[in-house]
Amino acid sequence: MKAHTILAAVAALGLAVPAVAATSDRSTDTTKNCFRAHDWQDWKAPNDKTILVRVNQHDVWRIGLAGGERMITDDTNHLITNFHGGDWICHPIDLSNMKVSDGRVTQPLFVNSLTKLTPEQVAAIPQKDRP
Repeated sequence: MKAHTILAAVAALGLAVPAVAATSDRSTDTTKNCFRAHDWQDWKAPNDKTILVRVNQHDVWRIGLAGGERMITDDTNHLITNFHGGDWICHPIDLSNMKVSDGRVTQPLFVNSLTKLTPEQVAAIPQKDRP
């Protein structure tokens, strides 16, 4: 009973409507600037501070690294990703457990940016650097 009384009071003050609107706008914006981990298809590192990730068939995301890691530029090495807290990748913190390994040595990667590239930016990537 008390919960119904509190909800009725909040609704009477007009507080519930703005909260619902803000929540729904936020969820729309969040998924627009995110991708699902299981849609990650391939990756390539054109330099030691950048990883390009192909998501689905046509999207490319740029992952910026805080420190350079030469191991990512070797095509024989692989990324280790352990996603925690859900399937959505929206912020650099969502990739905080990412590492690169050559099968013997494993190095952590410190992600500081995550950006979806525009179609024009994707077209400008040299063929050899495309994921």
